[in-house]
Amino acid sequence: MPALKAHLLGTDPPSSSSPKDLADWGNFKTHLNVVDLETALTDVRLSDSMTRHIVLTTWDFLTPSNNRVFEQLIADRQLFPLTQLYHHLFKSTHHQINVVTPNYDLLAEYAADAGELFHYTGFGYGYFRLRAKGTTPQIYVGSTPGRTVNIWKVHGSFDWFRDKDGVVMALPMTGTRPLHADPVIVTPGVEKYRLTHDEPFLSIKQGADVALQSARSYLCIGYGFNDPHMQTKLVERCRTDPVPLVLISKEISVKAKEFLKSGGCQRYMAIEESGSGCRMYSSEYPGGVLIPNHAFWTLKNFLTMVIS
Repeated sequence: MPALKAHLLGTDPPSSSSPKDLADWGNFKTHLNVVDLETALTDVRLSDSMTRHIVLTTWDFLTPSNNRVFEQLIADRQLFPLTQLYHHLFKSTHHQINVVTPNYDLLAEYAADAGELFHYTGFGYGYFRLRAKGTTPQIYVGSTPGRTVNIWKVHGSFDWFRDKDGVVMALPMTGTRPLHADPVIVTPGVEKYRLTHDEPFLSIKQGADVALQSARSYLCIGYGFNDPHMQTKLVERCRTDPVPLVLISKEISVKAKEFLKSGGCQRYMAIEESGSGCRMYSSEYPGGVLIPNHAFWTLKNFLTMVIS
């Protein structure tokens, strides 16, 4: 977010912008200089054309990083600890696991592909992947259901685009935006509450809610519990059922600590960086316990505790 904020501050609006849009953009940048990006987008209401400018700028700025990671993965299929986690979770009778994410990047999909697993994001298969209708499709290998990672991207994805007729599809990532389609990603701020009531976000949110309501446990990686739009079902479930929750993050957010310490989760373990080691919080140790010389807050090191 800080890097994207700095990049947006250095951009100019389209030359065709109206005087009002230019004035609003100036107000937005002034406010953005003193607050974080989500706060600025919440406090300053921009027109559809200015919001589109932010979406296009965000896509152009962030997708090169996504593409570089894909190139690294081609050279090293063991690059992602997430792939290792998927394989561990599939050492069971389950044929599907669910990932709910606000991120636009394709790292969760890449991790599944690297592990020779199927993945599903709400769209079909092929070059022009149209939005799937009805129930989640199941891939079979012979007569056996294929191991599939369902990835519910509640704020959109770098490979989702809307064409001139309003049809949303998922397209191959080529490194450049299609000329006749716009990225389908929801920026922070008030727009996410408006846009996510339309498709494909409505169906994706429904799939995410079902996954969160039916989960037997939760593993949260780097999540700050700052998004009521996304986490409501998880919070409700934790308050009523003893569903175990594990949170690992470089720095546990204030909101996450408030939620855990309030008794909102009956069974939890949360780990964050602390000096050269980490600090672990739990329902038994709400004040935290220092674990020296181990960075268990990273997924790679956390997995050494749970995978033999």
